[in-house]
Amino acid sequence: MPSASSSLSFSRTFSALRHRNYRLWFAGQIVMLVGAWMQSTAQGYLIYELTGSTVYLGVVSFAAGIPSWLFTLYGGLVADRFSRRNLLILTQSINMVLALILAALVFTQVVQPWMIVGLAFLLGTTGAFEGPVRQSFLTELVDREDIPNGIALNSSMFNLGTVIGPAAGGLVYAAVGPGWCFLINGITFIASLTSLALIRVHAIAPVSGNGSTKSQLIEGLRFAWQHPQIRYLIISMGMLGTFVFGCLSLLPAWARDVLQGDSTTFGLLNSARGLGSLIAALIVASISHMEIRGRIWFGGILTAPIFLMLFATFRWLPLAMLMLVGIGLAVISQGNNSNALIQLNVPDHLRGRVMGIFMLVFNGGLPIGSLAAGVAAEAIGASATISLAGGVLLIFAIYTWFGQPEIRKMG
Repeated sequence: MPSASSSLSFSRTFSALRHRNYRLWFAGQIVMLVGAWMQSTAQGYLIYELTGSTVYLGVVSFAAGIPSWLFTLYGGLVADRFSRRNLLILTQSINMVLALILAALVFTQVVQPWMIVGLAFLLGTTGAFEGPVRQSFLTELVDREDIPNGIALNSSMFNLGTVIGPAAGGLVYAAVGPGWCFLINGITFIASLTSLALIRVHAIAPVSGNGSTKSQLIEGLRFAWQHPQIRYLIISMGMLGTFVFGCLSLLPAWARDVLQGDSTTFGLLNSARGLGSLIAALIVASISHMEIRGRIWFGGILTAPIFLMLFATFRWLPLAMLMLVGIGLAVISQGNNSNALIQLNVPDHLRGRVMGIFMLVFNGGLPIGSLAAGVAAEAIGASATISLAGGVLLIFAIYTWFGQPEIRKMG
């Protein structure tokens, strides 16, 4: 009979919420994330309506993602040096302003594709600094024993946003236009900024400013490279960003051209992926006290390419949505457990920098994959592009199964 510590426990699914600071964080961020996904959905469909080009879909994703390559490592260093709560207040305030600017451009009917690309780049820039801060801020909100559960609940609130936000964005877009999606997103930042203002943390002492920025960045890079499992977990996130999320940038074109739908169809596709991700995040939260993270991680990396290739073959909305639920399940099984396994094996003084590397590789793969997917879809079609990406990812997964068996043993 399994012990209490090794059995499934629903009561532990939400254990991180017993901390006041985490409850405030959770409440504010979930409202903001619904708005963010409304904007993301509306932005993707708007750019496709304006241009009719899958290449432009890739360009927007590339513009949003390329700041990851430029700034994320510095974002990790900043996360180790300064108050993470104050940094989040700053970045989310900037994001609020950017959302309101985009809303104004649409309402005044002057919006052009290049403006959307430019704002996507600016949003990606704040995201490059915010990502490592968000990931490492968790250690100031919960006790160490609740870090894996907090990571899983962070993912669940993110994916609850992907369930509600895209569907709501598609409906609002169809009913009253994209400008209202961007305006609503701007308003939702009030909730996140209020919750951050109410959080009171005993911050972890920042690293000393002694030593050059270069030497401190190298210290984080050396740690990640010299730990084989951490190194491989980070590489796997790059594959996920490039081949899965790169292909998902084609969903606006898939909704309209393959499924013969509209913005509501696009919202439903995104929400289906979000539903799968939410289910997976809650499952991971329920078993966060069990030492089986490596095995769950392997399940995700093996099933993601299978669902991706199956999705490429379906032309009926319910089946397409079902495959996206599966993709969401697989992605979170891999991503959440990569995050937890890394955070549990990195010292506090390097946490921001290592999570900066984590975010760099994941988010850095997305613009490359999105641009390549957009160009390939123009040349060989969206279906063939997604199938090809799934095939490459399947080869990587098979190699991982035989070449990295030690990850299965990680708890």
